[in-house]
This record gives sequence, C-alpha cells and structure tokens, in this order.
Amino acid sequence: MERVLIIEDNNDIAELEKDYLNVNNFDVVITNDGEVGLNRAVNENFDLIILDLMLPKKSGFEICKEIRKVKEIPILMVTAKKEDIDKIRGLGIGADDYIVKPFSPNELVARVKAHLTRYQRLTKNNTSGMKQKIIIGELAIFPEELRVFIGDNEIKLPHKEFELLYFLAANPNKVFSKEFLFDELWHMEAIGDVSTVTVHIKRLREKIEKDTSNPKYIETVWGAGYRFKK
Repeated sequence: MERVLIIEDNNDIAELEKDYLNVNNFDVVITNDGEVGLNRAVNENFDLIILDLMLPKKSGFEICKEIRKVKEIPILMVTAKKEDIDKIRGLGIGADDYIVKPFSPNELVARVKAHLTRYQRLTKNNTSGMKQKIIIGELAIFPEELRVFIGDNEIKLPHKEFELLYFLAANPNKVFSKEFLFDELWHMEAIGDVSTVTVHIKRLREKIEKDTSNPKYIETVWGAGYRFKK
C-alpha cells in the first residue's frame, strides 16, 4: 500500500483528505506541525507528500526545499491563496504540482494518483536497463542512476525535471509544444496547467545553462514550443 504524508495545520481539511485517500487504498499519515512534518518526511518512507503552504514553525516553502535535498518523491503543494501560485512557480523550490483551497477531494485524489503513476513509471524504467545514457557536450544524463552532470559537477534535479530533460535530450532537434509535453509527461490535461511546462523549462535552464538568455541546450521556438539542440 502506498504511503502519503499530509502536512496540514487545518485538522478538518487534513482528515477529509485522509478519508478520501483511505477509500482509494492509500496509507495516510497526518502531521499538523511544520518541523515535525519535515522530520517525518526526511526520515520515514513515503511515496508522496501533500504539503500545505502556511504552517506553524516552518513554512511549506522551507519544507519543500529541505525535502528536495534528500528525496525526489512527488510533492503536491496546497495553498489557500491564488496569489501564492506565482511564488510556487517562480521560486523553483521543487514542488511537482499545486492545488488551491477550496478544492474537490476527488481532484486531489486524481492528482495524487497521476503523480504516483508517473513517478513509478520513471523509476521502473530506470531499473529496467532500457534507457541509454545521453552525453551531449558537457551534459551527461544517466537514467539508470537518475543523475545529471555538467562536466564534473552533478546537477540535482527533482524527478519531473529529470524526466522532462531526458525526454527532450532523447529526441534532439525536434520541436515539442507545451501542450504535447504536458500531455506526454504529466498526463493530466483535465486538471493541470500547461504553464507547468514553462516553469520546469525555466528551472532546468537555471541548472544546466551557463547563460539562460542564450541557452545552449534547450531552445525556445517562438510560437511552437521547445527544442533540444544537439
């Protein structure tokens, strides 16, 4: 049974989330405290984390950054304010998705299932020996190890950023629209936001490009999408 950690200080919301996830055969743990939640997230085994933005003692932003230093499991951030969406997108904290309160519990369950499916598919593929390493210039991608290097320096990527980079690099010189990439890698057309692709491309460039205004690897084809240059 897959384990989900809910870090949420509103107990009514947390219990509602837990009830719906339990019905869908998830083992759910709740914590209402930011520091306790971070400790459990880092030191225990969970398959996905639902993380509220505003928490006592430590914010969701801080917790997400700390988790990303040691784990690549999916993180779904929850916020009560639409204005915080831009912060989640722009800070590059490593969250895989976000959802705004109030939301449908069924939508939450759908997003949890979608992210777990994608993460499990990625990790399964990376233990199957089917994917080949890619080396282009200074960039080296090792899918079986989920590791990326620029020269001798390892670049830490959350699993969704890794998956996007590998897909583009494995299909060099082809142009892919944001809509295609979103459908191909997120499989969440009905409940997602294609701007998620733009955010992940921005984060990737900040990590692998020397000059983000003149990218060497991931090129924007205006009006069409993105292309990995080889």
